[in-house]
Amino acid sequence: MSTAGELIARSNRLGADPRVTNYAGGNTSAKGTEIDPVTGEPVELLWVKGSGGDLGTLTESGLAVLRMDRMRALVNVYPGVDREDEMVAAFDYALHGKGGAAPSIDTAMHGLVDAAHVDHLHPDSGIAFATAKDGQKLTKKAFGDKVAWVDWRRPGFQLGLDIAAIKEANPRAIGVILGGHGITAWGATSKEAEKNSLWIIKTAEEYITSTGKKAPFGKQVTKRAALPVADRHAKAAAIAAHIRGLVSTDDPKVGHYTDSDAVLDFLASSSYERLAALGTSCPDHFLRTKVKPLALDLPSNATVEATLARLDTLHESYRKDYAKYYATHAVVDSPAMRGADPAIVLVPGVGMFSYGANKQTARVAGEFYVNAINVMRGAEAISTYAPISDAEKFRIEYWSLEEAKLARMPRPKPLAGRIALVTGAASGIGKAIATRLAAEGACVVIADLDLTKAQEAAAELGGLDVAVGIVTDVTDEAAVQSAIDQTVLAFGGLDLVVNNAGLSLSKSLLETTVADWDLQHNVMAKGSFLVSRAAAKVLIDQKLGGDIIYISSKNSVFAGPNNIAYSATKADQAHQVRLLAAELGEYGVKVNGINPDGVVRGSGIFAGGWGAKRAAVYGVPEEELGKYYAQRTLLKREVLPENVANAVFVLCASDLSHTTGLHIPVDAGVAAAFLR
Repeated sequence: MSTAGELIARSNRLGADPRVTNYAGGNTSAKGTEIDPVTGEPVELLWVKGSGGDLGTLTESGLAVLRMDRMRALVNVYPGVDREDEMVAAFDYALHGKGGAAPSIDTAMHGLVDAAHVDHLHPDSGIAFATAKDGQKLTKKAFGDKVAWVDWRRPGFQLGLDIAAIKEANPRAIGVILGGHGITAWGATSKEAEKNSLWIIKTAEEYITSTGKKAPFGKQVTKRAALPVADRHAKAAAIAAHIRGLVSTDDPKVGHYTDSDAVLDFLASSSYERLAALGTSCPDHFLRTKVKPLALDLPSNATVEATLARLDTLHESYRKDYAKYYATHAVVDSPAMRGADPAIVLVPGVGMFSYGANKQTARVAGEFYVNAINVMRGAEAISTYAPISDAEKFRIEYWSLEEAKLARMPRPKPLAGRIALVTGAASGIGKAIATRLAAEGACVVIADLDLTKAQEAAAELGGLDVAVGIVTDVTDEAAVQSAIDQTVLAFGGLDLVVNNAGLSLSKSLLETTVADWDLQHNVMAKGSFLVSRAAAKVLIDQKLGGDIIYISSKNSVFAGPNNIAYSATKADQAHQVRLLAAELGEYGVKVNGINPDGVVRGSGIFAGGWGAKRAAVYGVPEEELGKYYAQRTLLKREVLPENVANAVFVLCASDLSHTTGLHIPVDAGVAAAFLR
């Protein structure tokens, strides 16, 4: 296997183990020789994980490749620690070949350390030593002379020089504990480097387990104990949207909810408030979780009303404290403050709410705070948790190099940060709508009577960070509320509701039974009302505006034969649009409708017998029904599910931010259905 191939295989193994490192955390490298295609001579190269990559999913394109002769020569032009940031740009002049990833700030650590293979990782057990008050002494005690200690230093060229010097001075050492940060290990072969990394992690774990306090967080506080599962999920659903509204004061956020044992035990401990106030330490942690969480100081049994009122007060204080933190440590060339809202909100008895620009970012922020809890537990078990200072955290958080990394991120999609619930979305029009919304960056909940099909449709859109499928009967008030609760627990809140669930029975007036009438009105008129009412509570609570969209029909205004129940309930839906637009406008909620003509291809309604009935009414073969509908339109075009989905996107995108109470015909032009 090639040197790069060995490195990728090792990286993937290390990155797949959460005990070893967290998502996108750490970096690995390998040195080797290849033939320079220009000179035909051997050249010594460094392959190192590039900026922003993830070890668990690393591929060759995620590696930066540099010439070692030029890397070593950079030492001669190093201007000193006060200007070490300039060295990141200098790495570009040492690159070999074309393509590859941008070199990260840790490149010097890998290039300057005299070892063929180097791993820099963020294991919880290793960071526990790195953040312990007497970490240096404990490192000597636990590892002997096999692992050295490095005082905290911001990642960069000087840290690479420091580690290189320590390795040279400690020939028996296989790695180091980086104060406040993590671990670095090395080896002559890829296998040896991996073995040494895992030995440091295992030894740290065993030392903490065998010598540490059995209750490092102290006694459990009864009044902050975890609520029963059903109770805490109900409370989480009741407060999630309000919290999302708070943390989206500066920018819209997507949320993630965690009620793992590690979180609940921490929240119930006597050390909870003290440790939460100290914040996280490892740069990978606080860059994603902010320097500290918003920690609720109420008992588990506090009412929802009391909880929300206290969160309002604490959020206001948090923003003031963060602004003070920024003002205290900012210098002339510091990047502008990126926002003063918390990324982590802790609620005793209930769990943790984490936030980010998208679901993955929110989920990963929560995972990192769980890592931080594990670190605090380990440090408190063997010593006292002592993270780096706020001043040093600021130097990382508002580092110009971190700002440059953020600037390289792709521009967000139009619906990024928005959360959608689409009913009847496992097939047909609903599925097309869900697909378009997800493609435009939204998180989507696919609600349908058929759970299996809903989950299959969601899986087609991506993982759980993109879409989830749930079972919902829109005629059932409790089921509708459950759908709303599942949505806010999955993604933190709700921004966009599409009332699409529907069915139709094609019968004349005399053939239509009361049961036929009730069924269609229950699903569409009553169902839309129930969904809109439950969703409106969330939208109002969030104070972020939002959209409610009804998939009505051209039949809401067009009078056709043998269609009394369906057309009447569609007219009901159409007027709900106007009524809700008038009522919800003061909350910034837009309510609009779409009036499609018959969507034959891909439609669950037409496939379920409606198509055959309508074809019989018009005297055409069922397979020709779509073409028949097209020929009666002004544009002579068949209406497809994607055409309706396009209209939904237009209504909820920013270009129609001032439009409410509108019905958009998607019927290729049916003159008899023109709105007057």
